[in-house]
Formats: sequence, C-alpha cells, structure tokens
Amino acid sequence: MSCTGVFAVRKEQVYSNLEARMEVLMPEPQIYVERTLAIIKPDVIDKEEEIEDLILRSGFHIIQKRNLQLSPEQCSNFYAEQFGKVFFPNLTAYMSSGPIVAMVLARNCAVSYWKELLGPSNSLRARITHPHSLRALYGTDELRNGLHGSLSISSAEKEIRFIFPEAILEPVPTGQRAQDYLNLYVKPTLLAGLTALCKEKPADPMIWLADWLIEHNPNKPKLQYRISQ
Repeated sequence: MSCTGVFAVRKEQVYSNLEARMEVLMPEPQIYVERTLAIIKPDVIDKEEEIEDLILRSGFHIIQKRNLQLSPEQCSNFYAEQFGKVFFPNLTAYMSSGPIVAMVLARNCAVSYWKELLGPSNSLRARITHPHSLRALYGTDELRNGLHGSLSISSAEKEIRFIFPEAILEPVPTGQRAQDYLNLYVKPTLLAGLTALCKEKPADPMIWLADWLIEHNPNKPKLQYRISQ
C-alpha cells in the first residue's frame, strides 16, 4: 500500500475513534481562567525582563501590562486597607518613589500560585524559609520586598480595576453556576462542532474545528444593520 493509502486509512481510523468517543459521556471540564495583579516595585524595576521571564516560565500568561508611576495619593487609595498601620506612610512613600510595572497574570489558581511564587512578604524571612521565592531573590526587607501580589480573588478584581480601569472583569462562575453554564453553552456547541467535523472530515481537523467554533460561538454579538433610504 502506498504512503497516501496508509495516510487515508489512518485518517479514517482517527475519525472512527472520534465518533466512538463522542458517544461516551463527556468528562467534567475545568474552569481555567483566574487572574491576579502583579506589580514590580520601584527598587527592582531594572529587573523587569528577568522577572517577566520567570513569570512566563512558571506557567502564567501576561494578559495586560502597564508602566506607570503612582502619586502618593494614588498609593494611599491602592493600599487603603493598610491605612492606620505604623508602616503606612513609609509604604506609600516607597511605592510612589519611582516607576512600577503592573501586570495582569492569568492561569489556573492564579492568585494562590502567584502568592506561592512570591513567598513571604518580609524578604528577610523569605530568604530563610523560602530562599527560591521572588521576594527572597529581589526584595530587601519587610517594606521593600520587590513585588506585589493580590491576596484573594476579590482583592485581585479590585486592584486590577484600580490599575487598569478599562479592563472588563466578568466574574468567573463557580459551583452550580459553572456547571449550568457548561451544560447550556459549552457542551452543546462543542458536541455539534465535533459532529460536523466527523461528517466533513477536513484535511486539517484542528483548524477546521477552530474556525467552526468561532463561527458558531453562541455568545457572538449580533449586529443590527440599518438600511439608509
């Protein structure tokens, strides 16, 4: 049998296997998207490229980035929850002392993974307990710890809106709401796309399916066109 014939047979086998799998109950999907705010603070701004490389190699996606310098008043608003604490004046002075780099990071469990990568807030303690953490590597002490990370999902949403006011943050559904969304939109659309794929049998299944899903996205906005007379 020629190479072309072998390829054709294998292609048919792939589609046959795909059709068989479609008859089996689809496995429970996972919600992937979670975002957190990361800030490279003024005293380590010269390590920006190095830190970003570590972020990417740790499985994060940088979906938004902004270079800016906050005023003391803006820093006071950003750290409003720390107001009244002894270190608050020094914190706002430190954070407004020079330019910073703010990034929105995305991955599964982004908040907890970023906190783990950062290590303890006190860089002196981090060097003892978490010597490979970012604050151990780039921080100086408890105040000048090099990097910022959101403490929770709710604080991440609040901080991202503060630094990126144009950002659109839709709440990530969880629990039954997530399951209802998947059952209502994702599963039917994906099943219909896979069915059409098996019938069409294109030369490049992945590209064809990607185009089909874009075209048949149930959440695609529908524009109303007015005809001028």
